[in-house]
Amino acid sequence: MTQTPSTTDSSTNAATPLPSPKERRRLREAKALSEEQVAKAVGVTRTTIRSWETGRTNPRGRKREAYAKLLATYEAELAAQTQGAEPAAEIDGTERAERADTAPQPPEPPQAYEPEAETDADAEPEAETEEPHERAVHPSAPVRPDAASPPSPPIPVPALTPEQAFDELYSHAASGLVRQVHLLTGRREFSLEAVEHAFHIAWESWPEVAVDRDPAGWVRAMAYEYAMSPWHRLRRSHRRPEPTDPGATAAADPDGPTLRGTLLDLPPMYRRTLLLYDGLALDLPETAAETEASTPAAASRLMHARAAVAELMPELAEPEQLQERLGDLLVNAPLPELASARAVRAGSERRTRFWTRAAIGLTAAVLGAAAVAMATSQSHYEPRQAPGEPVGGVAPRFGPPAFTRQDVELRTMLEHHPRKGPERLLPSAR
Repeated sequence: MTQTPSTTDSSTNAATPLPSPKERRRLREAKALSEEQVAKAVGVTRTTIRSWETGRTNPRGRKREAYAKLLATYEAELAAQTQGAEPAAEIDGTERAERADTAPQPPEPPQAYEPEAETDADAEPEAETEEPHERAVHPSAPVRPDAASPPSPPIPVPALTPEQAFDELYSHAASGLVRQVHLLTGRREFSLEAVEHAFHIAWESWPEVAVDRDPAGWVRAMAYEYAMSPWHRLRRSHRRPEPTDPGATAAADPDGPTLRGTLLDLPPMYRRTLLLYDGLALDLPETAAETEASTPAAASRLMHARAAVAELMPELAEPEQLQERLGDLLVNAPLPELASARAVRAGSERRTRFWTRAAIGLTAAVLGAAAVAMATSQSHYEPRQAPGEPVGGVAPRFGPPAFTRQDVELRTMLEHHPRKGPERLLPSAR
């Protein structure tokens, strides 16, 4: 007989009870642990721990059992420390009372020398008062790490250099960003390119990123903007789908290809909103701010995206199931080989040098062309000659017309070939 999901959830919740979300956070902070450390111990992401502590979602299955066991361990350790602190506080109280009783009794030392019995009797209280005195003077921090002992001054932590801080951010956020961009675009190599581009810009703008409230969110926004730019459709590599490795995908998530295909069928903004809210467990205002939309618009996109996913995959109709599937896919998806943080910083610096030199070269070319134009241009203004116009009222020219071609030939022939005969014609008499 099979159980419905609701029956399974109720049985699981009854088997492994959990404290309230506020109590979960209090236990973690009392142990001075970060969200990353608890997430590593349970085997989930930091955003999942944040979602559990805020009450947006609840763990299920083996994750719930592991999380409940971990919280129970923290609670037992804190209870043991509290019980160890109470006797210590009582000892301190008795020490103060005994010191107050023994301080205003100066005549006791001379009385100790009269009878031997009194000396022995007086020696016992002195020995009893010495033992608590030694415990009060020489306390050990590991024995009583509670509020009764004065807080020790904080140990100064050396400040990280910009290179070290960038390397920490890259090692913490790069792998998760590659998986997220892969879900958004469906292209593994392009996801590496988008993440490296985002970290290049982060290193170029490091003074701004270092003081940001969420440096990882700053880099994530840059990676998403670059990956979802519509101009990438013009690239030749984006004209055909990227081949996938079915073996690796099936090993990570049996329904991975179906879920990825469903996400890729959504509009880009719906896809991004769904990934931020259900995949990374961001709040709705944070999701709206990162997508540059109003909170009602982000909520509408989220509802439409969930409805589209539920229509294609009915088993993910419940938001909790969709969130769990997206979280597992983001954690267990195969990760390509990443470049080192040092190589990313070097690439960013090399890119900055290239564009700086290109800008300098272009500026020099423009200035050179301007200098040549100034040297070859006229130094003064020369007015342009007006076009000619016919003048009226002037008599036309008179005289023989111009020779034609036949007249010129005849003249040339007469000049070069004179006829033989008398040079002069004489009239004949009659």
